[in-house]
Amino acid sequence: MAVPVVREFTLPDLGEGLTGAEVVRWMVEVGEVIAVDQPVVEVETAKAVVEVPCPYGGVVTARYGEVGQEVPVGAPLVTVAVAPAPGDAPAAEPAVERPLVGYGVAEARRAGRRRVLPGVTPASASAVPVASAVVVEPAAAPAPVAAPAVVAVISPLVRRIAREHGLDLAEVAGSGPDGLVTRRDVERAIGASAAPEPVAVPRGTDPDGELVPLRGLRRAVAEKLTRSHREIPAATCWVDADATELMALRAQVNQVPGPKVSVLALLARICLAGLERFPELNASVEGESVRRYRAVHLGFAAQGPRGLLVPVVRDARRLGTERLSEELARLTGAAREGTLAPAELTGGTFTLNNYGVFGVDGSTPLLNHPEAAMLGVGRIAPKPWVHQGELAVRQVTQLSFTFDHRVCDGGTAGGFLRFVADCVERPGTLLRVL
Repeated sequence: MAVPVVREFTLPDLGEGLTGAEVVRWMVEVGEVIAVDQPVVEVETAKAVVEVPCPYGGVVTARYGEVGQEVPVGAPLVTVAVAPAPGDAPAAEPAVERPLVGYGVAEARRAGRRRVLPGVTPASASAVPVASAVVVEPAAAPAPVAAPAVVAVISPLVRRIAREHGLDLAEVAGSGPDGLVTRRDVERAIGASAAPEPVAVPRGTDPDGELVPLRGLRRAVAEKLTRSHREIPAATCWVDADATELMALRAQVNQVPGPKVSVLALLARICLAGLERFPELNASVEGESVRRYRAVHLGFAAQGPRGLLVPVVRDARRLGTERLSEELARLTGAAREGTLAPAELTGGTFTLNNYGVFGVDGSTPLLNHPEAAMLGVGRIAPKPWVHQGELAVRQVTQLSFTFDHRVCDGGTAGGFLRFVADCVERPGTLLRVL
């Protein structure tokens, strides 16, 4: 009988600039038979929660890292005893790891036969001697079994919430496309909207509260904002603008059959027009130089279950307004469901921050390092306004513009903000630059 070969699978690079990931949940046990590209562990990076598939098929002989522990990129995750193909030499060279298939979105699992070795527990973290303990048997003809029900769930966050509350996802009716089970469906099923019962504080606890470690996304956000505040000499200017005509234009555009155009999409279109006129703002500082980007990769602030995220619309200037609105809606939905891929959260060159969704008028945000500029938009609300020489109630918003003072001076920043405000007040002027 040929002796299986042990392959070591290490944590791959799951995104730009990521150095490690925290183990959220193990999806296999030591001694279990797995298929090629079967997800073996769910990890949380600084950008997303993803499932990591293993490129080897065989028997899991060891796994490394406890739940809550951070594993560096390149460190071992699991070792797998792989049965050599018929005719292979006993001392074959280790196979090169194949690229991962589809991490970040859980798809239909490959059917695999599970077998736990005698005397091997799931918590074991040491390698099992292959020659004596691991035997990969040829698969016998399986007895006909009923196919398991496939639950339409793509979000690891949704599965985790259901698992923590002991909810069977097969019993949840999905409200998304093609019956997709969303986070709202799960929360409705477990009664997440009910007020939690008060928790009694046990005696002897610290009256000053508890220390909550900064991990995953929160740590990445803390490090990035600290670096932005330390390195970038930022300044902010702002102006109030009458958005009545912009809201009327949106209503007129949405009378045409087809996908609806959001206010955020119109504001994004105005930003893109402004960057055409002031391209020096689509930039970042690198050492003693300023890098000006040709393409605009437009980031926008979106609140997700793990905190504030900045999804990025790639090459936004190439998209029409309707397509831009669809992409903004898609990324916003993915942020709320916790399904954004790491590549969708990196590479931005300019950020649009619509903090009006929180019901506030103004803000002076920190720049999204290393970007040089950010436009902020407050809530659009009815306010008294002098219009055509008379006092009237108009839809007014506050626009703020934060910029890296190393990249430009107040004249450029003020010119960009004034152009944006003029387009908000008279959106028909966009036709001159589109």
